[in-house]
Amino acid sequence: MPPKELVLTKQEFARRRSSLIEQMEPRSIAIVPTAPVRQRNRDVEFPFRADSDFMYLTGFAEPEAVAVLKPGREQGNYVLFCRERHPEMEQWHGARAGLEGASEIYGADDAFPYGDLDDILPGLIEGCETVYYAMGYYPDFDQQMMAWVGRLRTKSRSTPAEFVALDHMLHDMRLFKSREEIKTMSHAMAISATAHERAMRMCRPGMYEYQIEAELQYEFVKAGSRFPAYPSIVAGGANGCVLHYVENTAPLKEGELLLIDAGAEYDHYASDITRTFPIGGRFSKEQRELYDIVLAAQYAAIDAVKPGNNWDDPHSAAVRVIVEGLVDLGLLKGKVQTNIDKQTYRSFYMHKTGHWLGMDVHDVGDYRIDGEWRVLEPGMVMTVEPGLYVGNDRKIPKNYRNIGIRIEDDVLVTKEGHEVLTTAPKQPDEVESLVGAGL
Repeated sequence: MPPKELVLTKQEFARRRSSLIEQMEPRSIAIVPTAPVRQRNRDVEFPFRADSDFMYLTGFAEPEAVAVLKPGREQGNYVLFCRERHPEMEQWHGARAGLEGASEIYGADDAFPYGDLDDILPGLIEGCETVYYAMGYYPDFDQQMMAWVGRLRTKSRSTPAEFVALDHMLHDMRLFKSREEIKTMSHAMAISATAHERAMRMCRPGMYEYQIEAELQYEFVKAGSRFPAYPSIVAGGANGCVLHYVENTAPLKEGELLLIDAGAEYDHYASDITRTFPIGGRFSKEQRELYDIVLAAQYAAIDAVKPGNNWDDPHSAAVRVIVEGLVDLGLLKGKVQTNIDKQTYRSFYMHKTGHWLGMDVHDVGDYRIDGEWRVLEPGMVMTVEPGLYVGNDRKIPKNYRNIGIRIEDDVLVTKEGHEVLTTAPKQPDEVESLVGAGL
């Protein structure tokens, strides 16, 4: 079992619900369904993963559930609709919390059967002036919502005057991580760092990308992370120039690089690490030159992660280092500032330097507010991941072609500046010493 102190507490979820309720208008209701079960093929389903907004408020990981928050409700603010206990179904599919568990384990003030939504939820909506709900994520549930409100109108009962998108309030809350969240995320990151080091140690020319993916997955599951936070990218050679390459089927060749972008999910929190290393254990001269540029760009970007700076400052810092390096190598021509202004570097570096990280690998939260880049504040967690992707253009010197390099770490904004939460090896000499060394 994973260490008990790493699991988010019942009190943590109660605090989140209270915080959301404090922001809601009088005579309002918030309705948050979990994700539906998705069919993989015929009678096989994908492993269920709860909706992140729903999970953030409840900690409840079962399907067929809806959370309702109604401030001032006499019997309690928090209602959870979920599946009832069912011995026969549990024999086939595993234990359920049931209505008793919804209250005793997950803190619901009231719990009702999921099958009774149609009978009970319209009554909870009745009399509310405002409904907080995230429209557009689950179309089938959207239709049910409209049907419930329509039913109230046909009976001339008090119906909501407005629907308000729940996303803005809830996603702004999720952007700022608590101590418990940071502890949980750090555990996911530690699992991922161990997996990346294992991949380096096990890598040898002649293996296949999927065999390295298996080494990553082994380390994830062994440490209590049943699933990766996203499909692992294991990209050898020219495949490293494909930003979201996930086929992972090609052989690994001596003299080429292997780019791995992989992170474990632990207790519904993501990690996200990318490392690039030589398959045969030694960088070529050109590979090392490009690697050093990306690493220097990452350090510059990380240095720019601090309160008071805006979201784009780390990216701007990384771009300048990358352009300076490409000009020095002759891969870009002209003055550094001119290349930055004209964005000529985008032939080699076409993405931003990071994204928010949390329950989702590309986590929620606005990057701009009123058209301006968001100012960084303590508690935010972001990735810092500059890269270089040199394709097969004949204008490029041959020894630089088909080289993809990305280096990514997860960074917490602190009161004093920042803390890098990920620890997988990335210094080139250390990386070379690990590749192919075995366990």
